[in-house]
Amino acid sequence: MSKNDEPAVGIPYAANYQAPVPPHHHQYYVGENPYQAGAIPPNAVVDDPKGIPLQQTIFRDTPAPFNCVYCGNTGVTTVRSKLSLAAIVGCMMPMMLGVCFLCPSMDCLWHKYHYCPSCTEKVANFEKSDPCIVMDPPHWTQQSFALPA
Repeated sequence: MSKNDEPAVGIPYAANYQAPVPPHHHQYYVGENPYQAGAIPPNAVVDDPKGIPLQQTIFRDTPAPFNCVYCGNTGVTTVRSKLSLAAIVGCMMPMMLGVCFLCPSMDCLWHKYHYCPSCTEKVANFEKSDPCIVMDPPHWTQQSFALPA
C-alpha cells in the first residue's frame, strides 16, 4: 500500500459500503406472529365462541370473542372508545378535510377498551398510538378474533 492509497484521516474504510438488499425487499417481513400484523387465520373465531375453548384472543376494534378471567363468562366483549392521538392528528391533516375522527361515529382511530358484558371488568385495551395510521385507511378498523385452542 503506497502513501497515496492510505484512507483520509477520519473517514472509516466502510464509508462507501452498501448493505446488500435482500432479494424480496418489496415484501414486508413479519415477525413471529403474523396475526398482530393484521392477518386473520382461517380457523379464527370472530364472534361468540359458544363453548369453543380459546387459546388466545387478539383484541382490536371490534367486539372480541373471549373467556372472562374474572367471572368465567364466555362470549364477546363490549367495546368502549376513547380519543387517541391518531384521531386528533387525523383531524388536523388538510387532505382529511370533512372527515373528522373526533366524532364518535368516526371512532376507527380511537383507543378501544374491551369489557366483559357479564361482570363489566375491563379485559383488554387496544390502543392506537400511531398517528401514521391515518394515512392507511385499510387499517382504520381492525377486526378482533380469537384462536381456538
